[in-house]
Amino acid sequence: MASKKSTSNQTVYQLKITLKNIRPPIWRRIQVLSSTTLQQLHLIVQEVMGWDNYHMHQFSIAGIDYGQPEPEYDFNVRSEKTVKLNQVVKSEKFKFSYTYDFGDSWEHEILVEKELPSTLDTNYPICITGKRACPPEDCGGSWGYAELLEIITSPSHPEYEERMEWVGEGFSPDTFDINEVNQRLQEFK
Repeated sequence: MASKKSTSNQTVYQLKITLKNIRPPIWRRIQVLSSTTLQQLHLIVQEVMGWDNYHMHQFSIAGIDYGQPEPEYDFNVRSEKTVKLNQVVKSEKFKFSYTYDFGDSWEHEILVEKELPSTLDTNYPICITGKRACPPEDCGGSWGYAELLEIITSPSHPEYEERMEWVGEGFSPDTFDINEVNQRLQEFK
């Protein structure tokens, strides 16, 4: 899905996506067209949070689970492919959840902060702000990430070298690069 310039009279949702069970918080504030499908929102969340889309996911909205049906895995969800945000969002301050990677169980709370009119000069989706880097894939969920942070901030720890090699020298848990995120969103197809 390429980013889209708005046409007049479209509604935009300002969403705050917060990774649950992590302190200090990791979050992003984005704006998306209300006509965005849940399948598109999944890909947007992957980009803005920094995930690599390696694992299954699902949205839970008003008691209904949406995702990519996988009959061979007994994964009973409604298809997200054609469901648009404006079909499931009830109002401002509406909350729903997005879970990514059922092994690590990364739970995200998505809050509809505002409904806004679109502007003609804005390419949607767009990230407005955020805090902190996304945890590395497959690090063991919130508990494993807390342990990883403890190790990489303790050079004398016996696993320090191994973990630093795994996350890469450039990994900084406090860094969020909004320009990089928005560049990925603009190239997003």
